[in-house]
Amino acid sequence: MNRLDEVGARARAAARQMTRAAHDQRVDALHRLAELLDTESAKILAANDDDVAAARAEGRAESWIDRLRLDRARLAGIARDLLTVADLPDPLGQAYDQRRLPSGIAVERVRVPLGVLAVIYESRPNVTIDIAALAIKTGNVAILRGGSDTLRSNRALLAAVYQALDGAGLPRDAVQLLIDPDRSLVNDLLRLHEYVDLVIPRGGNELHRFCRENATVPVITGGIGICHLYLDASADLSASLPVIRNAKVQRPSVCNALDTLLVHERVAARALRAVVDLLAQDGVTFRAEPHATLALGALPNDLAARVAPAGPQDFDTEWLSLVLGLKVVSDLEAAIAHIEQHSTAHSDGILTEDRVLAEQFLSRVDSAAVYWNASTRFTDGAQLGLGAEVAVSTQRLHARGPMGLPEMTTYKWVIRGSYTTRA
Repeated sequence: MNRLDEVGARARAAARQMTRAAHDQRVDALHRLAELLDTESAKILAANDDDVAAARAEGRAESWIDRLRLDRARLAGIARDLLTVADLPDPLGQAYDQRRLPSGIAVERVRVPLGVLAVIYESRPNVTIDIAALAIKTGNVAILRGGSDTLRSNRALLAAVYQALDGAGLPRDAVQLLIDPDRSLVNDLLRLHEYVDLVIPRGGNELHRFCRENATVPVITGGIGICHLYLDASADLSASLPVIRNAKVQRPSVCNALDTLLVHERVAARALRAVVDLLAQDGVTFRAEPHATLALGALPNDLAARVAPAGPQDFDTEWLSLVLGLKVVSDLEAAIAHIEQHSTAHSDGILTEDRVLAEQFLSRVDSAAVYWNASTRFTDGAQLGLGAEVAVSTQRLHARGPMGLPEMTTYKWVIRGSYTTRA
């Protein structure tokens, strides 16, 4: 048995134990982990500082470093999310779709863990805790493959996870971290079908494509967000500007940040100038298609320097930085047509006072999350009341959008009879 097979075998054995673990045990582990993020914060942040310093030495972009960085406020937020997850109802054992059939049998579906999850991700140490927490709460087991740039942070975080599992009487192998930087391990992990039930990649297009093309294990992909807001002619501009700003600059390096603003031609001149004036103060630069450039007109030199013509691929780019695409459209139909062509089906929204148009948008735009007069930044497990998320799925399988507790389960059929035979 090779090393990865040993990891898989331990994970499968732990999965059998986790299925039998009491809900109180699983909750206890999350409470212990939340406390440990505070008491062990100095060690965790020191390890993260080393990762950040190494990333800077390698010349990583600031958007990359922002995803990598932990601080006390972020750790405290992660701990709060842990407690939220702990307080959510236990999905395991929930029975639904209960029926008694003419044959006399009583049938129902009962939620059970998915099993062993392999999660492959890059430069986000918070994901380590998110996955660990959701796996523990739902009786699943996780094999984690973080990026080499987060190795020190992940080791420190996993030390806290192990303490929490030990304290709650749960198996340490419920959460395992692959620390070997050899990239061939990813390929081997994707083929570990004897032990792994589901692969969840969290990263860029290249990682998702590699997983889809090479896995012999089911894969859920998502988290690639080319997100849009459409500013309709009826929108309240003064109320819309803070929404646009929040969607773009609140945390630009994440998948639910705004990438493209579509503006109705009747309000384009006033609205686009207001957007550029406001977001330039936050350091945003712009990629404007010709009609948007024309609507902006002559700009002062400082603003003109921030606006560049949109290139052929700009509306198909997930910026993950302080860059915003600008486009003028003739109406709702044109806005939806643009979204259908360029969206990754992650998060798209409309800003309007027209309820009929809003409902048309919400009905016709087939993204995992659609918005009316709200920031796309809400596509997040914690913000949508899930406590945390294992991923944001843009697929059409059993889960779409943020995957919280219910999406971490499958079901089995339970049939009860009275020595019943089939006619």
